[in-house]
Amino acid sequence: MSNFGDVSIDAIRERGAISANDVFAMRQAVYGGTSNISKIQAQEIIKLNRALAVKDPDWFDFYVGTITDYIVEQSEPRGYITLQNAEWLIAQLDNDGQLQTVRDIELIANVLDKSRWSPNILVQFALGQVKRTVLDGEGQTKNGNELKKAVIGEAEVELLRRILFAFGGDGNIAISKAEAEILFELNETTSQADNHPSWSDLFAKSIANYVMASSGYRVPGREEALRREKWLNDTDENPLDFIKSTVSGGLTAIWKAYNEQSREERELAHLEKQKIEIITAEAITEDEAGWLVDRIMRDGEVLENEKALLAFIRDQSPDIHPDLKPLLNEAA
Repeated sequence: MSNFGDVSIDAIRERGAISANDVFAMRQAVYGGTSNISKIQAQEIIKLNRALAVKDPDWFDFYVGTITDYIVEQSEPRGYITLQNAEWLIAQLDNDGQLQTVRDIELIANVLDKSRWSPNILVQFALGQVKRTVLDGEGQTKNGNELKKAVIGEAEVELLRRILFAFGGDGNIAISKAEAEILFELNETTSQADNHPSWSDLFAKSIANYVMASSGYRVPGREEALRREKWLNDTDENPLDFIKSTVSGGLTAIWKAYNEQSREERELAHLEKQKIEIITAEAITEDEAGWLVDRIMRDGEVLENEKALLAFIRDQSPDIHPDLKPLLNEAA
């Protein structure tokens, strides 16, 4: 395909730039009629985004909005991302194992945000790309915040938070094993770095969310469970003491939002899980408390963020899964 209405895609590709007028004309061609966005059009838009060196600011909203509409609003079942569609999107964006720009992470975050449910592989892919940007430290986020190499700065934390929020949608969906795995990898990789205080807060709240779900608790929506505390700022306090106070303060603020599930709630959650598995064709793994114990001890030590989290849970003494209790007793 070489045209969107009167716009020549080949001509845009040859000059390596797209103007605001080009974007307007393409938008009219895509949305001006009654027909849906075609698969070929969606693929052309993704290819064009990769090929162009110069893009008008209007292009980003068109790019993200059009691809999101195609995969969320047009593909059946509408509002759900099937495993097949998630694999298609990843294949279109994947460039030898990585995304070309941080903007593509924003695209995936938007797709996750607009869908009622998305397969785990999509959020895994997005979080994996954030992990890569942390290690490489190249580029900017949508808001223009600079990324720092091998450091989880405020920009990286907010990018992670956006993806985690988006995957959770409006429902009370707990942090998954796949998400927790990548968060642990990030924590281990940057354990000696000068990370922003909000990382300790986000990491602890995310893993606590997993712990509580695996212990049979009803979890709050992710926006509440993972919200950033307003008091989080840099400090001259001893780093280890500050991590403990950050984790404790953040978890205290949201702890009452966790409640034990009734039998009816557990049965309804099981039925919802079965429905989603049928719609998306992806099996949903159960939360595993035993996996968490093995994961924390994988590198042979309990890191400071992990110690602070475990100490808080132990001191609160909720009815935690029995597999976790030996580890809680060792928390400093």
